Amino acid sequence: MCKRNQLSLAILTASVAGFSINGVAETIALEEIIVTATKRAASLQDVPIAVQALGGEAIEEQNVGNFDDYLALLPNVTAGGRGPGQSAIYIRGIATDASSVLNGEVAGLAPNVALYLDEQPVGTPARNLDVYITDVERIEVLAGPQGTLFGASSQAGTVRIITNKPNFDGVEAGLDASVSSTRGGEMSNSVEGFINIPLIEDKLAVRAAFYSVQDGGYIDNKEATFKLPSSNPSFPTGATIQEVSNAAFAEEDYNDSSYKGFRGSVKYNLNEDWSLLAQHMVQEMTADGVFDYDPEVGELEVARNYTDAMTDEFSQTSVTIEGRLGTLDLLYTGSYLDRETEQRTDNTAYYNVGQWVPYYICDYPNYTVCGDPTYGYNGFIENTRTTHEFRVNTDPEKSLRLTAGVFYDDMELLADTYWDQPGLSAGDFYPNTPLTGATAVNPNPRPQGVTYINDFTRTEEQVAAFGELTYDLTDALSVTLGARYYEMEVGLAGSSSFNFRYGYEAGRNMDEKLRGKSPAETSDTIYKLNISYAPNDDILLYGTYSEGFRPGGFNRDGGSVGAAGTSSEGIVVPDGYESDTVKNYEFGWKATLLEGSMQFNGALYFIDWSEMQVAVYNLDLSRLTNTFNVGEAEVRGVEADITWQATENLRLFSAFSFNDTELTSRPDWATNMAEEGSQLAMTPELQFNVRARYEWDLRGYPAYWQLSGKYADDSYSSLLEVNRFKQEGYVTLKGAVGVQTENWGAELFVENLTDKRAELYIGNQDYSKRIVTNRPRTVGLRVSYDF
Repeated sequence: MCKRNQLSLAILTASVAGFSINGVAETIALEEIIVTATKRAASLQDVPIAVQALGGEAIEEQNVGNFDDYLALLPNVTAGGRGPGQSAIYIRGIATDASSVLNGEVAGLAPNVALYLDEQPVGTPARNLDVYITDVERIEVLAGPQGTLFGASSQAGTVRIITNKPNFDGVEAGLDASVSSTRGGEMSNSVEGFINIPLIEDKLAVRAAFYSVQDGGYIDNKEATFKLPSSNPSFPTGATIQEVSNAAFAEEDYNDSSYKGFRGSVKYNLNEDWSLLAQHMVQEMTADGVFDYDPEVGELEVARNYTDAMTDEFSQTSVTIEGRLGTLDLLYTGSYLDRETEQRTDNTAYYNVGQWVPYYICDYPNYTVCGDPTYGYNGFIENTRTTHEFRVNTDPEKSLRLTAGVFYDDMELLADTYWDQPGLSAGDFYPNTPLTGATAVNPNPRPQGVTYINDFTRTEEQVAAFGELTYDLTDALSVTLGARYYEMEVGLAGSSSFNFRYGYEAGRNMDEKLRGKSPAETSDTIYKLNISYAPNDDILLYGTYSEGFRPGGFNRDGGSVGAAGTSSEGIVVPDGYESDTVKNYEFGWKATLLEGSMQFNGALYFIDWSEMQVAVYNLDLSRLTNTFNVGEAEVRGVEADITWQATENLRLFSAFSFNDTELTSRPDWATNMAEEGSQLAMTPELQFNVRARYEWDLRGYPAYWQLSGKYADDSYSSLLEVNRFKQEGYVTLKGAVGVQTENWGAELFVENLTDKRAELYIGNQDYSKRIVTNRPRTVGLRVSYDF
């Protein structure tokens, strides 16, 4: 009853805000936003799907920079992860658990929300591509399954970053700079700029953008000592256990991060009908320290014993050719992405639970004296991706319209990761290379002290044909049928190897375990049905049934059988797992009200999620985490957003989402999953945000103030009991005041005005509670100049 009342209140609030406003003395129409959510350009208000778009103006006004900035403006979008470049996106509550970056490349699930950079999908397991947002035309968020047009991983939704392209309107250039101070932390600064130059009138134009952003740290690595816990039953009674100090790593405000990048593009009009666009982008993101704190050490404090540092670099090259052939619009786009990540991070807390620790750091075979327990992860990951798409759009003015195309995607993920133990006891340990005969990313010996190696190649290759056919039954009523047929090949090769004495190999050789099974081929067709009704130019109603999918994968411990006498008896770990099934039933509306000064959009939806991909850790089955297609869940929700140009000076925006999520079934043997009836992960029941911007004349200068806030209910971090923490609800505020003339601007801003410690994500990667929070109160100055 409580949930039903909350849902009713949310719908009533949106309805009142949208329809009960009368007597506006003067109306000012809102700016039209053009989106390409249906793979053809159309007004946001004319597209019969749930899509939120942050245009360039909103991005600039809200100072959107990195991944966290734009997610904070979207109430039905959440994230789970440990910091820059280490998170995954979730939409409408379709979430179970955030994959750990320590084994994400090997055992992490494919994303169920596709992230696109222009026309290319760029998502990977456990690590979002954290593209810095500068000189961006818009960010589109398509809620609900979008598989027919956007393919794999568009299972719960799609996020698209659309960059600005060269134009022929004239020379443009701009420069922004900022400096800010964080309470209890370090200074931050940024410089961003762009230039657009038409070289040949209506024929050739170039555009370039650059940025350099330094974000100061605010989490302290406190000096402390660590001693192997006597609670770990693996250690023999009476053994002498060494304490180790982290003094060499202790540092205040040690979680710095930076973004540096450049994007250049050229557009050439071949003739009146055909054009060529080429673009190249590079970015280097670095992050030192960690972005979650240990509440047992203190607020915004940790005690780490190993280097924590990451460098994440990517380059993307793309070519787009588009034109007209009679009444047909044709487009080809091809992109190549190369991403390299190098990360080192402390994993010493593993010794709280590790079974074989004494074997490596204690004297052998007596186990009476145990040495330095420091333990760390080292990862070297390369992700390459090549995509090609060709599509055709028929005449948009005709009553029968078709969008159709073919798509090819070839992704390779190379992972060379290992765990390093500087205090490894003396002895003849072997091997420190991948297993003999296994595919190896790096066949060379690892450094002395390495106890465990993952060396894997993970591949996905997809060919698809897609189409959406729309027919206008009347001037007001239209029906769209969509389908996507895909063939996908998923592969896993390589090995996990353990370091042992006596010169023998141990581990899992996936080339042998999966012989004849990897790569695995799968094919299927997914569908979409949409009916839209527009009684007039200002109202659009629609109903949608849609499906989405994400790739399956392989388990490292396939074939293991549940132990006799346990709830897992007879259960066999499968060699692989399949795509899970999401079916979405949705009713939505888009309304332009008050003579164009207000837009009120929203949707009601029911999602049926079955054959869920769930990571199961059950010692009666295996000593590794394996993925099963188990469990079913349902989501009932409503989302809406309102934009209102209340007066010539005042613009208001509000958006909310309400999600009633429930795990409806799970097998008895999956004992590490939450009970049936539990709320799904990473999804507050109620979230909303509000923004207000007021502009006025200040002694001849155009001035403004703006204020925005976000509220999120309590939520849970995971469906897996060991990682399931209650995340407290929170409210955050930020504001700014400034002057913006035609050419220059200056702004004073404050973020996290109330200095609230929001629990954005609570993880268990370090085998105890760690809290990812927002940056403390930050006050700064931003200046801009447009040429």
